[in-house]
Amino acid sequence: MPELTTYNPFDYLLTDQELATYLTDAYDEEDPAVFIVALGHAVRHRGVAQIAEAAGLNRESLYKVLNGKVKPKWHTVHSLMRALGVRVTIAA
Repeated sequence: MPELTTYNPFDYLLTDQELATYLTDAYDEEDPAVFIVALGHAVRHRGVAQIAEAAGLNRESLYKVLNGKVKPKWHTVHSLMRALGVRVTIAA
């Protein structure tokens, strides 16, 4: 019998467009925590140290945001999105 390995679909989101679609889908959910979890996946995928530096945050603060123990402020979310190279679009 073949050995099973852990499958993480996020490992296959390679392009910026795929990342943007993933985050948009998470943002569209009723529970805002879903978006924060998705943002955490994106940050971890791109590298916590790299994103923290680009966002002007220290890694310890970033880990607190990502572990769900604190509700991040908009400034923090916005900084992380900019560091990831994604932006919010508002449409009617």
